[in-house]
Amino acid sequence: METALPKPTPTPTLTQSEQTTKSQELIQAAERGDERRVRELIAQGAPLNGQDADGRTAAMAATHGNYAQVVGALLEAGADVNIRDKRLDNPFLYAGAEGYIEILKLAWASGADPKITNRFGGTALIPACERGHVKVVNYLLTETTVDVNHINNLGWTCLLEAVILSDGGPAHQEIVRMVIEHGADANIADKDGVTPLQHATRQGFAEIAQILRDAGGR
Repeated sequence: METALPKPTPTPTLTQSEQTTKSQELIQAAERGDERRVRELIAQGAPLNGQDADGRTAAMAATHGNYAQVVGALLEAGADVNIRDKRLDNPFLYAGAEGYIEILKLAWASGADPKITNRFGGTALIPACERGHVKVVNYLLTETTVDVNHINNLGWTCLLEAVILSDGGPAHQEIVRMVIEHGADANIADKDGVTPLQHATRQGFAEIAQILRDAGGR
């Protein structure tokens, strides 16, 4: 005789008022990194994509604190990873900018759109290059479909930012090498017509300048 399988517990039906309350509780718990409470609220039917006064979803609030397990729980439950807050950040963009590699991986696995841009019109790759997040840059280049030659509202590519806003040190040297190896155009200039090589030369970044020359930079 076969043993009957247990019936799944139905998700509770909440009133509009209850949904609003649970949504805010979920965001607050995510912001604290309280994974246990987050999972309880998910089980209670809390809306996963509700937003607070700053436009943050629970997943975004957890991303701010680099609470990867909480973000994972929310995305696994079906939270929308592409919703942006009022600063035009979402978990993928913010994790890229801050160097939160685990959250970046979770976001990509959950359907993050690499074409969505931040308030500067940039992809996740651009601030990652600027800030010297080598592991993040490597992941974005090797595992995602982010556009290595995307130009933001300032007229800068990831390569330009890795030169203009860097200290020229080992991390940024490695990033310049990586983006070039993955198809970055060494001669895309800024809005004033200044190329990455010209910027590197002006700033005295001899190592980066040589990498750019070797790549055909002018």
